[in-house]
Amino acid sequence: MYDIPTYTTEPSPKWVRAFVDDIPVVDSRNVMLFFEPYYPKYFFPQSDVRMDLLEPSETRDPEDPRGEKIYWHLRAGDGLRKDAAFTYRQPPTPDQADMSAFISFRWDALDAWFEEDDQVYVHPRNPYTRVDIARSSRHIRVSIGETELANTRRPVLLWETRLPTRYYIPRADVRTEHLRLSETVTQCPYKGTAETYSIVVGDRIYQDHAWSYPFPIPDCAKIEGLICFYSEKVDITEDGVLLPRPQSRWS
Repeated sequence: MYDIPTYTTEPSPKWVRAFVDDIPVVDSRNVMLFFEPYYPKYFFPQSDVRMDLLEPSETRDPEDPRGEKIYWHLRAGDGLRKDAAFTYRQPPTPDQADMSAFISFRWDALDAWFEEDDQVYVHPRNPYTRVDIARSSRHIRVSIGETELANTRRPVLLWETRLPTRYYIPRADVRTEHLRLSETVTQCPYKGTAETYSIVVGDRIYQDHAWSYPFPIPDCAKIEGLICFYSEKVDITEDGVLLPRPQSRWS
């Protein structure tokens, strides 16, 4: 596992493009990754950005820890997208990278992002994040209180850098009568788009406690259609041993 200092940069070898409708706003093979807490951001040389689609904004953020932040509006497709692009005028300390010649975008200000020809969701993929998936014969039992939600000897285990182990369980081994499909939809740059489930036990509803990837990206095909529960929110026993609930941003 690598520990990348926050607010540092490194070049990326990937070809990155981003679109509004069918308009290519960014087309770059000279991408810089700017590492922030949780995940990096793309920054691009202005020569790789359709600067003719950008209009200066009066918005400023002088308090940003990465330096004074200045913005541009994006006019493309269906109209004006306010404060869609930004850069940092100068680093706050000499040891931080000078990003003033590069420009970045709010992820949701553009309609689609691609690394090479693969679409990327939510945020750039971190080159130091790894996802490993393995079929297992561990005995996994999931419960809330006295109610058993799943019991399997054929889980699929997923390990993602700096996150708790996730136990994906075949639907046949899940008591699906306790699951209610939620309106919540989440996306992951490493796994794809997930549907979310609430858990119903008696008169109580536990909102968005489980999820499934019906169509994961090909690299994660082993988890297709399986159910995973937040181990921060339910009780999981592994081979008869109750696991401590991990602490994470989902706790």
